[in-house]
Amino acid sequence: MSRQRMVVGISGASGFIYGVRLLQLLAELDIERHLIISRAALLTMAHETDYKLAEVTALASHYHRADDVAAGIASGSFRCLGMVVAPCSMRTLAEIATGTSSGLIGRAADVTLKERRTLVLMARETPLTLAHLRNMTAVTEMGGIIAPPVPAFYARPESLAQMVDHSLGRVLDLFGLDAGVAARWQEHPNPNVDMNTCGEGIYPRPTAQQSQNL
Repeated sequence: MSRQRMVVGISGASGFIYGVRLLQLLAELDIERHLIISRAALLTMAHETDYKLAEVTALASHYHRADDVAAGIASGSFRCLGMVVAPCSMRTLAEIATGTSSGLIGRAADVTLKERRTLVLMARETPLTLAHLRNMTAVTEMGGIIAPPVPAFYARPESLAQMVDHSLGRVLDLFGLDAGVAARWQEHPNPNVDMNTCGEGIYPRPTAQQSQNL
């Protein structure tokens, strides 16, 4: 394998932009990208973004249909760094946790686990049922990593894009890759920000009268 490769699955959970941005960051790192998009994810794409399918698939090195279980990435002989499902729906999580894959995303994830490669699931759901938690436990016990996209408020993000980048930067850390987008504690780029306090944040400070009423 002369070039590093990664499988990217986009499921139907909210947060389609995570998959799109991940493809862009991997391209900047010169990682070969093998993309799978579920049918439900196409609906999410239409609701949440202005992207067309052709625009998203153009970000990948190779695009595989979600029902193509005979694709190369469905085999353990396909060598790669691992796989990220971004975002990961609870249905996709359940399939991976139980090994009952109905399509290529589940099969590729199953292969990633059995070959002892890195599998990261950016689970998007709240609140969580006991079934969700048990499925997350099962995947973790099999060697997978549950990595919900959680913003780093200590970095004082000024946009949704910065929050997305941070979460994806932390995911890439799990593969030993650094895209330079993760805000790291005590390495804040703004020297004027006191990292030891919350500061005013996104909400205004209470007035003197409001403080008296607290």
